[in-house]
This record gives sequence, structure tokens and C-alpha cells, in this order.
Amino acid sequence: MFKKLSRKLNKGLGVDLGSTKTMIYQQDRGIVVNESSVVAINNRTDQILAVGDEARKMVGKTPPHINASTPLFHGIISDFEITEKMLKYLMDKVRAGRFSFSTKPMVVVGIPLDVTEVEKKAVEDVVMSAGASQVYLVENIMAAAVGARIPIQDPSGNMIINLGGGLTEIAVISLDGIVNWKVTRTAGLTLDRDIIKFARDEFNLVLGEMVAEDIKRRIGSALELEEPVIMQMRGRDVMTGLPKEFDVNDSQIREALHKSVQHILDTIKATLETTPPELVADIYQKGIILTGGVAMLKNIDKFIARGIEIPVHIADDPQTCTVRGMGVILEDEILLQDIVIPSSQ
Repeated sequence: MFKKLSRKLNKGLGVDLGSTKTMIYQQDRGIVVNESSVVAINNRTDQILAVGDEARKMVGKTPPHINASTPLFHGIISDFEITEKMLKYLMDKVRAGRFSFSTKPMVVVGIPLDVTEVEKKAVEDVVMSAGASQVYLVENIMAAAVGARIPIQDPSGNMIINLGGGLTEIAVISLDGIVNWKVTRTAGLTLDRDIIKFARDEFNLVLGEMVAEDIKRRIGSALELEEPVIMQMRGRDVMTGLPKEFDVNDSQIREALHKSVQHILDTIKATLETTPPELVADIYQKGIILTGGVAMLKNIDKFIARGIEIPVHIADDPQTCTVRGMGVILEDEILLQDIVIPSSQ
């Protein structure tokens, strides 16, 4: 009875620790945190100056004694201490001002498909250090499938592609398990770097990461758009060191992104080639679901569908699919036990 009362008063959390975004879902409240995975620290005082979107505004603009960094790389914790500080700050923010029987919530957190035992333990340790009472690990792709309302428990093939910031994960799911999968580190951040390289090669212009991401979001596409789009690209001239601006169109950006987008398509094809034929038949009939932030790249679904000749659908609000799936898992103890990953402890 004590356990039930404690759990009722102290709502569990679902945490999506992404390379570019960190999201937290709280039972009965929904998504309560949707922030950039960036932390700004004063190296002189070791003090956190900002976390999330506020810290992201400082990227590329800080003096030497302030470091605005991303503590996760390709979905993996690259800086344990800063990740712990970031997550503790965000979890404390969620609990602030709300009555709680226990100060430590139960947490469901996602991990990539190709995670090692050491990396898995790092995730568990950082969540426990940030203030969790208990940690359950689930694969991000499974949580995304639940969030996209895919019937993962059915004895039929379901293919989902999670196009994230640091990783692109591709999985074929059946009977609450992953039958076949592949992971590539060609993802959202790769596309940003493609645009930065294009600007330097074509215009001798040095672009910032935020400018490149804005260009990708506004005029980036995988296939030709119905109407051409032009926008200004501002940066620093390599030769003179002075600010400079050029007009760039969707066709140029599409060409810059093509190699990376094609690599994602090739990885999808390679996954299908090693999938059992019975499941491929199901996938052909039902189609493929896209989740993750890069799913919002214009015409990415049509590009993939054209390349593999299978229908492709974008999930509702693809960027939050994973954390919403964790919310469903939090509410369903049977589902949690079916898909939870064994602890590294």
C-alpha cells in the first residue's frame, strides 16, 4: 500500500536524451521539458550559467572562460559530469513547486540500438545521480514505435525509421521485439555540416551551426519543391574575415544534402535486404513510419518511398514520438516489462 501511494503521488518521468534535444514526459502532465541538449558553464567558477535553449543561444558567442557544449554525441554520453548537471537541472525544474511524497521519481530513459554495456551503465548512472529512485532502460526506437501508435505486439512486420539529430535508427519490429536493425551516424547534425561545407566550398563563407540548421529547416529538401525558395545566408568571408551575405536557393541546398540523404536511403535498403521475407511482405502492405526531427525535412518521405517502392508515412509530431512513447510505457506496467532492457548493474 505504501508503494502504491508513493507512486501515485510521485509521478514517473520519461526521458529522451538526444544529441540535439532533451525531452521529459511526466505522468498526468505530458511533455514538460523540450530543451536543446546544451549546457553553458563558467570554467572559472565551475558554475552552470544556462541549460537548454538559453544555453544554445550562447553557442559560438562565448568568451574563453565560458563553454557552451553538447554533452551527448551520436546519442551517447560524451561528458558524464555535464550530462548529470543538465539532467538534474531539468528534473529539478519539473519537480519545482509541486507536492511530491518522494523527492526521487521512477525514470524510463531511452538508449540507442548500438549501445555498449559501458555506455548503458553510463546512462543508468547519470540518471540515478540526477535524482532518480529507479531507472528502466528502453530502446529509443521501441519508444518511438509506441509513440507512433504502431502495434508492436502483433505477429507482423512493422518498420520504423527514427531520423534523429545524432543517429538514424532503422528497425523491423514484431511481437514486442526488434527482429532486424541498422544504425547510421548520418543524421540531422550531418546535414548541418553538409550545409557548412557547401558554404565554405562554394562561397568561401564560414557559417555557424545555428545558421546552417536554420537554412536546413527553412529551405532544405530531399526532392524538388513545387515552388523554388531563396533565402539569405550570412557568415564570415574566409579571405577578408569580414561579414558577408549570399542568396542561396533550395536547389543548391538539396544538392549539398543529397549524399547524406542517399546514404540514409542505402542503409534502409540494406536493412530490408536482410529482413525475413514474411516481414517484408507485411512492411510492403503497411508501409514505413518515419519519426524524429529529420522526418520534417521537406519531401524526405517521398524520396525514401521512390527509392524503395514502399509507402512511407510521417508520424504525427515526429520529433516528440519517442518521449510520448515513454509516457505510454510509464502508464502500462505490462508493456514496460515486455520491452525493458536488462540493467547493466
